[in-house]
Amino acid sequence: MFDRYEAGEQAVLVHINFSDDNSKEDLHELQLLVTSAGVNAVDVVTGSRSAPHTRYFVGSGKAEEIANTVRATEADVVIFNHSLSPSQERNLEQLCKCRVLDRTGLILDIFAQRARTHEGKLQVELAQLKHMSTRLIRGWTHLERQKGGIGLRGPGETQLETDRRLLRARIKSIQARLRKVQKQREQGRRARVRAEIPTLALVGYTNAGKSTLFNTITESDVYAADQLFATLDPTLRRIELRDVGPAILADTVGFIRHLPHDLVAAFKATLQETQQADLLLHVVDYSDDQFRENIDQVNEVLGEIDSNEIPQLMICNKIDRMDGVEPRIDRDEDGVPTRVWMSAQQGLGTELLFEALSDCLANNMVRHQLRIPPQEGKLRGDLFNLNCISAESYAENGDWLVEIHMPIADWQRLAKHADADLTTYIVDELEA
Repeated sequence: MFDRYEAGEQAVLVHINFSDDNSKEDLHELQLLVTSAGVNAVDVVTGSRSAPHTRYFVGSGKAEEIANTVRATEADVVIFNHSLSPSQERNLEQLCKCRVLDRTGLILDIFAQRARTHEGKLQVELAQLKHMSTRLIRGWTHLERQKGGIGLRGPGETQLETDRRLLRARIKSIQARLRKVQKQREQGRRARVRAEIPTLALVGYTNAGKSTLFNTITESDVYAADQLFATLDPTLRRIELRDVGPAILADTVGFIRHLPHDLVAAFKATLQETQQADLLLHVVDYSDDQFRENIDQVNEVLGEIDSNEIPQLMICNKIDRMDGVEPRIDRDEDGVPTRVWMSAQQGLGTELLFEALSDCLANNMVRHQLRIPPQEGKLRGDLFNLNCISAESYAENGDWLVEIHMPIADWQRLAKHADADLTTYIVDELEA
């Protein structure tokens, strides 16, 4: 269906420096992406421009230089550290006589290698089809039903039209299956909400150490490696926290600079674990020189998926690579933890992380001792429905003595709809 040169293992990398800060990319990050894709970079072509060229993205002289480098190194593929238009890709392929990939295509290839679950594979295929839909090449013309000559004239469709029709049908089919998967995930979330189990989501730049931290906390064996996008499929585990009880920890896909919008949209179902979380654990590789830019990039993507209002606890990871930094907890003026300095790989500061998580979630919980008179039967039923009763007994006069532990949102909701002021029922010490 798609007339493209076969991709190989030897690649020529192209990195262009632009004067516009928004268009700048990191060459080291491209090299890491290429390594993660299992490709060997044989040469790097760099240059500078004020704006992309319409035909080749680079100037015609630089395009010839790239083509000569391909011939000299016998490379199989050219990878640009930028987003190319379909026409630019096609023109460069004709010039270089090999396949040309842009940054988006490279990320999609890595995603295709990493996807393990049914949902992940569907999301990757959807993103690939959307990317491919603008890059169809006129091929297989001998199969077209629209031809000239006696007996061949009349209605029919070209092969390109057939390809587009098949792509549209496949995209619709995948979207319908993803909606079904999304519903199943939503049912799981509702069950956790009913059980009043808080959800923690690990977010952060790719290769920040999220999966390593996940394994450290949950004692799991989720795949973790020193490479970009090692994790693609979300993984959930149950953990126990002091003064809070059970909680669900979710490991999610890492973010990257200039992540394509289609890709973000395709992975909305996966990223919903982030959207529905009670607390985001923002994992940052503080040993990276560009950690500030990485933090800004993650916050930008969180804004795109409407998760920027969820409380965050920053995990300053990989302190074992830094001199003079010890595990500690940074708190704000109210004593609420804001940062935890630790090393997930070495296990440094793990107990401090658990302490910080308990403190953060405890602020979202209320623990009260109530003395409720017999006539408040409706309130008693509401408390039983919320499944928040830790202990109960009865006073001599028939008052119900109860100890409750629930999320602060449920308490506020209960107080709003109650017939009486609930604060009048709160007692300092229960008496039998």
